[in-house]
Amino acid sequence: MTRRFLTQAGDGQQRSGGIPLIRKICYALGGVPNQVTTAAMAVSLQIFLLDVVQVEVILHTKILPVLTFKSQYIPQMEAFYVSLVLFVSRAWDAVTDPLIGYLVGRSRWTSAGKLSPWLATRRSALSKSTNPLRPVPPLSRRLSRRLVLSTPFAVLSYLLLWFVPPGAAAGGVLWFLVTTCLFETLMSCYHVPYLSLNMFLGGDHRDRDSATAYRMTTEMLAMLMASVIQGKVVVVYNTERQEVCQHLEEDAPASTTPSPQIASLVATRRAFLTSAVAMGAVFFVCSLVLFLGVKEQKSELSAEEHERPSYLAALRMLLSHIPYQRLVLSFVFFVLAFQMSLGNFALFCSHAAELGAQYQYLILVLLVAASVAVPLWQVVLLRIGKKATVFLGLSLFIPAVIIVACVPSSLPVFLSMCVLMGFSVATIFLLPWSMLPDVVDDFASKHPSCKGLEPLFFSCYAFCNKLAGSLSAGISAMMLQFVGYRSGACSQDEGVRTVLIVLFAPVPVVLLLVGMAIFCSYPIHERKPLRLRDVTSTTQLEAALSSTAVRRDPEEPTGLQEPPAARAPDPLNHNVGSSRQRSDPPSFSKRSNVTTKVTWV
Repeated sequence: MTRRFLTQAGDGQQRSGGIPLIRKICYALGGVPNQVTTAAMAVSLQIFLLDVVQVEVILHTKILPVLTFKSQYIPQMEAFYVSLVLFVSRAWDAVTDPLIGYLVGRSRWTSAGKLSPWLATRRSALSKSTNPLRPVPPLSRRLSRRLVLSTPFAVLSYLLLWFVPPGAAAGGVLWFLVTTCLFETLMSCYHVPYLSLNMFLGGDHRDRDSATAYRMTTEMLAMLMASVIQGKVVVVYNTERQEVCQHLEEDAPASTTPSPQIASLVATRRAFLTSAVAMGAVFFVCSLVLFLGVKEQKSELSAEEHERPSYLAALRMLLSHIPYQRLVLSFVFFVLAFQMSLGNFALFCSHAAELGAQYQYLILVLLVAASVAVPLWQVVLLRIGKKATVFLGLSLFIPAVIIVACVPSSLPVFLSMCVLMGFSVATIFLLPWSMLPDVVDDFASKHPSCKGLEPLFFSCYAFCNKLAGSLSAGISAMMLQFVGYRSGACSQDEGVRTVLIVLFAPVPVVLLLVGMAIFCSYPIHERKPLRLRDVTSTTQLEAALSSTAVRRDPEEPTGLQEPPAARAPDPLNHNVGSSRQRSDPPSFSKRSNVTTKVTWV
């Protein structure tokens, strides 16, 4: 009885007050692990694989009568192998997302109540409960379980990613290919259920948008923190590299070019491992806060009895849904444009703009601007709508990259344009995750018998997002290989500088324009899901009142009712609170109006 009372009280508080603030904060912190690891890999993984991963070669020279040995470190991975590792790992990550999302939706659990993963020992006792008022559907319980199982192994695999094994070049390529694929798989096991938790936080679509804004602000701050840490690592790398190049210029003859460097980059490798340990600690703490602080609420879209299509059938249903098609396809081009530009940001600063020493400050300004812009864009989208906000925010990126490409060596111009780029980056982070729940609501209204596909919606978008990132990394590395990028070289040819400028500005601008042209046909406006939810609530209220009227004997009026002769239909009474204030003709009329509204939405 106490459990039922608390459940009803909690549901009433949820309907009246939306999502509690503490739940929003804990949910937002759960997105930090993915962002810190993604930012760290985006900022420095390419440099780490190209220049830091090295193999020791023992050179010996015989100087009579003494035999002397000399250790020389040469780059272990060429640009082709780096592009292979980056493309295959990200493509693998993209493929695993829909599969994991489908498995999360298909797995069966019968436990009841608001269970957390650390209470798994009570699962067998609670699974026998037959309480019809259980607030947590089985799907939300499964989401948390996959989070707790994947976290420690994901942290361990991330640490192994930044460890350089001794051995030949072929073994190094295989090592980094396996470790990156393993980490991306475990990260998908964490991130896909986390994305799906947005549909189980409670409240309406405005409350979910607010929680998404909290999450995006926190994730931008997490990216800022990760970029600062990795920026320090890149500074260590640039400092050590400049010292080596200066030493080579002094020792080498004037007719030769100092390439590649002869140094082990011990300080740089130690800095990469230290940053990996820091990221792993942040990963573990934030995931623990998510487990302890977020209690999944029952979703209107979840139910015990529903249609369970096969994997291919579910994919066909998603891909045939027009709003989902337009949203995902347009944002694939947007993400590809941003990844193409920002994925080569470090190399652009070092070789094209010759501002490698100021890279840390440039990325800091960009991410601070993005962190400040997320709450501002949340206010703007409430004023002008999500679709207009997308066009407004992304249009800031085009002049910014064009100006930087024209005058790359001007630090004041670069810093000011980083502010505009940061505001545009905030748009690509906030808007798609705020619009996906609207698409899920629209899909549920058109396919009411097919439920439990929320993880597949989010995971398929993550698949397309990561596929765009893998294409960007692979294309960039292959183009650098084609123009003769030399791993570990102190200076690069003019062709490398030209390619970096092209990848930074012209190509992303074209991709953004293509994505905007596709996004013009996106059919959902944010007011439609609100009207749909209001009509759904009204329909449920009418059904409850109708069942109450049927159970009551019409020939025996209670003391609180007026005699039948004294009652008359009230045409203005559209919000009836109880069955004693209504008569049969108005109820049928209102039920007909509700049906018309549902058809119109």
